[in-house]
Formats: sequence, C-alpha cells, structure tokens
Amino acid sequence: MYRSLETKLLILRAPAALRRTFLVVSVMLLLPATANAAVTLAAARVWPAAEYTRITLESATPLKYNLLTVKDPERLVLDLEDVALDAALNELGSRVGTADPYIKSVRTGRYKPNVVRVVLDLRTEVQPQIFQLKPVGEYGHRLVLDIYPLVAPDPLLALIDKPEVAAVAGANEGVAATPTPAASVAAPAPIAPPAEKRAEPKRAQKPGEPVVARLVTIAVDAGHGGEDPGARGRHGSREKNVTLAIARKLKAKIDAEPNMRAVLTRDGDYFIPLQQRVAKARKVNADLFVSVHADAFVRPDAHGSSVFALSERGATSAAARWLAKTENEADLIGGVNIDVKDPVLKQVLIDLSQTATINDSLKLATAVLGELGEVNQLHTARVEQAGFAVLKAPDIPSILVETAFISNPEEEARLNDEAYQDRIADAVLAGIRRYFAKNPPLAKSKLAANF
Repeated sequence: MYRSLETKLLILRAPAALRRTFLVVSVMLLLPATANAAVTLAAARVWPAAEYTRITLESATPLKYNLLTVKDPERLVLDLEDVALDAALNELGSRVGTADPYIKSVRTGRYKPNVVRVVLDLRTEVQPQIFQLKPVGEYGHRLVLDIYPLVAPDPLLALIDKPEVAAVAGANEGVAATPTPAASVAAPAPIAPPAEKRAEPKRAQKPGEPVVARLVTIAVDAGHGGEDPGARGRHGSREKNVTLAIARKLKAKIDAEPNMRAVLTRDGDYFIPLQQRVAKARKVNADLFVSVHADAFVRPDAHGSSVFALSERGATSAAARWLAKTENEADLIGGVNIDVKDPVLKQVLIDLSQTATINDSLKLATAVLGELGEVNQLHTARVEQAGFAVLKAPDIPSILVETAFISNPEEEARLNDEAYQDRIADAVLAGIRRYFAKNPPLAKSKLAANF
C-alpha cells in the first residue's frame, strides 16, 4: 500500500486522527472506478394523437438507451442506462390516457443495478422511431420515442368517412350514402329511371356567393403544437393553444358552407413537422392551405394582423425574414427525426411549378388581408412574402395568417377571447369566399358535386 519504508514510518509517527484520514483516502484510491452518478430526468411527457403518440424524456445530459420490439403480445421495451428511477419515470404510466390509440399501459422498474426498464404494452402493431435531440429553447437534452401505426391513417379516407362528405363522394362514384339531417351539403336527388329522368331544380345563388361547381377542400393548419408551444404571451398564453382554437372555429365555418370542406392538419396538442403539414394537405387534394399563427416580436408594442405568402426570391422586409426564420425553427423545437427521408419533401423541393401557385397565393392573401382589416388593425397594409417552409406546396395556394401579436398584452387578451377568435375566423372565411368568387376552382378533386 505504501511506496517506501520511510513513508510507513512517517505515518506511524503521525497523530491518530491524521493516520485515520490517510488510510481512508488510500483505500478510496484503491477501489475500482464506480459507475457514473444516475441521471435524473427533468421531465417525462406524453403527446397522444391519431397520427402517432410521442413520449419525450428530458434530462441534463444525453441518455443511453436500447429499444426492443416484442411480439405476442405487442410491446416496446426501452432500457435506460444509469438513470434514476425517479418520480418522472414512475409517473409516466399515469400520463398515458385510456384513450391513447397505441399505448395500453406503461410499466417501469429496475431491471439491472444500472438499468431502468420501461415496458409499453401496445394496443396494436406499431412502427417506432427513437432519436435524440440536443438542447434548444427551453428544453435540455431529449430522448424522443415516436410510436406510429404500422399503416398510417389516410386523411382522405377519414374525410370521405364523414357522412356529409360521403354523400357527395357517393354521388360521384356511384356509392350509396345516407347523409345525416345535420349535413350542410344537400343530398343528391334519387336517380330516376332513364325514361322518367327529370332535371333537378337549381338552388338559387346568394348575392356575392362564389361560383363553385364542386366541393372544395381547404387545409387549415393550426401552427405549432405539442413540444413546440410557439410564442408566449406576457400573461402565459401559448400560441399553440390560440391557433388551435381559431383553426377549429374556422373549420366549423368552412364546413357549414354548402360547397366547402375543411381538414385540420392537427386537431389536438401534438407536434407535426412542417413538411408533414404540407404532405397532409396534398394527400387530401386540398385546394387551399391556410396556416394560422399568433405573432410575437421583441417589442411588446408591436401589434396588428398580417398575411404572408411564399417567396423564393427573398423576403419583402426584414420583419418578414425574421418571422420566417422563427417559424421555420419549429422543427428544431418540436423535434424531427432527421434520419427519416420524406419522399414528399423531395417532390416538393424539386417541383418547378411554384410560380403560378405563388401568384394564386398572393391573390388569396390579399383577399384575406382585406377582411382582417375590418377586425383588427393591420401590421402592414400589404401582403408580405418570405421563405416559410410550411407554404411550400407546389400545387396548393398557401397563406400564413398572423392573427395578432401574442407578445402584445392587449392583443394577447383579444386572442384568448372567443368572440375575437370567431371574428378572425369569419374574416378568413370571407377572404376565401372572395378569392373563389374571382378564381373558381378547376375540376380536380374526386369529392365533387353539382349544386
């Protein structure tokens, strides 16, 4: 233990207290290196949705993990190394709701001295994705587990499954469908035998009503969601909640129109990557894409509503450039698995038909901006343009509506007022109707009907 006889003699002649201290230090130095201190989780979050369920484990340092898929019954087994079995992990099971479409239950326990095992009992066969995210914004290191169904739900089929839309689709495809009494789309007249076929009387067109010869589909995109809260107001309001409330109101108003239907890119508090929002709009053959946001700026006195369209030649102002950069960072905050290659994204990026779509987007944006000016002051009196990733559908006129500045205390209060949300939704719908009055949609969608 001691290097020399002289050192040993010095220790023996030292006071008793000093000898004891030296012996303790020596023994500790000779002990084998122990494992690193267990990592304590800062948070464990669960975000269920029809598209997928996300589990996020946040910590001060990156987590070491191993994920296994187990059959009969379907389970996911997540082993975490050098992690404390703390309250965040123990409460993970209680955070999974009974209505979660993919996770039945969660069990957590100590598997080995330095391994905590998390077992997810599944309701169906799934396709998991797991990846790490570096610290960004208010978050530390995150381990993200996305649980996708083996077969992704088809948003177009979900739209057709609605009774009022199925009635229209059935009329065009020869499929029998019975609309509900509450359906806002008129049921097609019964088909009479050829010899007795009569012309169906046309519905009287209301003044100012757009001439639309088919059912048009509008994708309504509630900005941010889930891990990405968006901008925050001084009194704690979150952009993701405000945008979802307005988007739902806008969808209800569009659905009440006899010739329009709306599809929400998200209908809950969960994160969707920007390009997946575009992809969902394209899957339902959307005629328009409207992204709803609540602006924020470094100064609390900034105020007013704005409407943006895509630009491929640079932003029309420094403010538009700053806003586009902020909105495009949503994927960094919300968390995207960069190892997954999106074929739709590739198709969007290489498509060269963007110019005509941008021109239509500017027409739509101008119509909506004019209506918003009747509800709120305008931040700028003209449509702005910048490189917003969420507006890059090459074949769908797309706009981004900044309803108001959530960073402005007065406008924050308005954004949380249902009456104001309703007026904003009315204004956006009025702009859409004005756009279609001058730009009737071409025959494109299978969901068409004669009115």
